Amino acid sequence: MPPPRRSSDRFLPFLGWARTYDGAQLVGDLRAGATVGVLLIPQSMAYAVLAGLPASAGLYASVVSLLVYALLGTSRYSSVAPAAIDSLLIAAAVGPLAQGDPVRYVALTGMLSILAGGMQITAGLLRLGALSSFISLPVISGFTAAAALTIAASQLKDLLGVAGTAATTLVETVRGLAPHLGQAEPATMAVGVGAIVLLVLLRRHLPKVPGPLVVVVLAAAVVALPGLRGSVALLGPVPVGLPSPAWPRVSGADIGALLPSAAALALVSYLESISTATAFARRTRSRIDANGELVAVGAANVAAGLFRGLSVAGGFSRGAVNFAAGARSPLSGALAAVLIVLALFTITPLLALLPKVALAAIIVVAVASLVDARGALAIARVRRSDIVALAVTFLATLVLGPAIGLGIGVGVSIGLFLRQSIRPHMPELGRVQGTPRFRNIARHDGLGLDPEVVLIRLDAPLYFANSQAVSEVISDLVANRPDVRKVVIDASSTPWLDYSGADTLAELDRAFADAGVTLHLAAVRGPVSDVLRRHPSGVNITRGRCHDDVASCVAALGLDPGSPLLGDAPASTP
Repeated sequence: MPPPRRSSDRFLPFLGWARTYDGAQLVGDLRAGATVGVLLIPQSMAYAVLAGLPASAGLYASVVSLLVYALLGTSRYSSVAPAAIDSLLIAAAVGPLAQGDPVRYVALTGMLSILAGGMQITAGLLRLGALSSFISLPVISGFTAAAALTIAASQLKDLLGVAGTAATTLVETVRGLAPHLGQAEPATMAVGVGAIVLLVLLRRHLPKVPGPLVVVVLAAAVVALPGLRGSVALLGPVPVGLPSPAWPRVSGADIGALLPSAAALALVSYLESISTATAFARRTRSRIDANGELVAVGAANVAAGLFRGLSVAGGFSRGAVNFAAGARSPLSGALAAVLIVLALFTITPLLALLPKVALAAIIVVAVASLVDARGALAIARVRRSDIVALAVTFLATLVLGPAIGLGIGVGVSIGLFLRQSIRPHMPELGRVQGTPRFRNIARHDGLGLDPEVVLIRLDAPLYFANSQAVSEVISDLVANRPDVRKVVIDASSTPWLDYSGADTLAELDRAFADAGVTLHLAAVRGPVSDVLRRHPSGVNITRGRCHDDVASCVAALGLDPGSPLLGDAPASTP
């Protein structure tokens, strides 16, 4: 079991693991830091290029984000650095504003990262981490699959060695690439295919080997051969060292234009990070703080923006490498950052010789796992409305771009939730004869009913959004049965109600009383009873007509002794 947390750990999480840190943990962190650092050098460069930035921006972002997360992160295994989907969002947001100016592109990217990080920090301080649960898994699945296809398509120009225009939707990418397909460079294609095959084989058979590093080293050696030299595009010069922190020089109008994309980036970055942190917390029975993760990832994003980097997030594949290599604390990330800093000061001339096609292969293989066809089929089998949310998000992201696609998906998901919320499940119940149980008459045959009684269970809270629908369902049942004299609402599955819900019950009570029908409530929970007692008219229902359970309620209705609802044994709710 993890040690108890102190209050100071909430603000400075590194104090929690530093108190018990020992030499054995350091050995594991050194091994994991070296492994992740070696993986991150080519990977972060590839993601920076995907975002439309110099490759060095990925290295800068990795260094500062890993250091910041080591101090503030609540997961011992997450590795925070540039991510593929974030890079696609960056390209979509910054490309149209930069208008081909590379200096302006870097400044806008830095400001986008700062804005997204600021939103995450604010949300964490306001303890809004739980709001991420409003984004349904089908929406996330549809978005990530479409983003993965778009990212993979955007790398085809480098895999084929042809010219191509920057695009952030699959449709635009294919349209821009089609005229150049006849100009494909055979040498580049051969290196690209070989790199992809080698990455897949290494991932499958030698998962502990840093595949991206092996691939870029071999690809650089191959393209340096006399017959291939000059025929495959190289990365080009990489600046030595780290830049000094600086506030990006952009206008207020630029900040306003970036805000919607910053919100989308903040959401996606956090979802990636919290899902990774949660997965490892469950595996190791450790604790994470959702709001603390918001602050940590947000601070990492702000730092990345100040150092001319790009947005960062926790990645599951990197986290898995970190975990498998023996990481014991967030210090492993700081050690990985040290390794990247050493690379920036020592081997930048070698980094300039990396083939672009090798970086494209790394990206394609990395995002391939995001297309989860089996998961989509499972969603379709469980519930049809969920596959609608997935499909709409998928198509919108492919056609309209990542930010708009995600927004539409979230809107559809919330719409489906509201639709379900305003039409709650309200089964009519009957008694299973000879047993102490009541069941849904639509799912079970031969249940005992009484023509004078409507017994219905409300399987939802009763509040302003669904109170009208609930009232209509109950009123219609009574109106269509002229012999009804008693209405019983089983509230055992109603966790709470608001003023509108209490007012609806009071109105039903008055309307039924005028028609000679009595309203009763059974198995009312404490919070529901409290609200009813405080309502001016609802209090009347709680006087003698609010029963502990369905059994006592049915017994108090004064029914004919032979009523099927009474049965042969004391009845109870399911």
